[in-house]
Amino acid sequence: MKISSAFRISLTLLLGTLLLAGNVAQAQLTPRTISGLEVQSISPQPLPVAQAFPFYVSAASPGRYKIVWSLPDGHYLYRHAFQFTLSQQADSAELPIEVTMPDGLKKNDQFFGDIEAYYGQLDIDLSLSTMPESNARIFIDYQGCADWGFCYPPQRFEFLLNP
Repeated sequence: MKISSAFRISLTLLLGTLLLAGNVAQAQLTPRTISGLEVQSISPQPLPVAQAFPFYVSAASPGRYKIVWSLPDGHYLYRHAFQFTLSQQADSAELPIEVTMPDGLKKNDQFFGDIEAYYGQLDIDLSLSTMPESNARIFIDYQGCADWGFCYPPQRFEFLLNP
């Protein structure tokens, strides 16, 4: 089977356009054979969780902390999945923390139905009801997804307050 030059040029332009239009950081080229012609197709691959949901924690004042997420395009966090707790010692019970969060974007999610989601930058303020002891830590629970249909498992991060 002979393939015309016009078809090859069209296919090359189409693939180039797809590469530019898609998020290259999430795309993986996979060889496929179509009618005897090997072409490259784009299939989304999830980012590592640290790249999909990067955040930092900072002390605003004694007993008050700010957490800032900077999400890449096409990734979101679930409001209902957030939980913040304080543990004063390694073996002590986890205590709830007062949390101030902005309203999220209402959307219908393929995994959880009607939810509130956070895109872009998310700032969360935490207020401890008691001063942290020397081995105190905050546990940060969250979960998020990529718009193209990949949902990350729930995550738990441990932040040592007095390293």
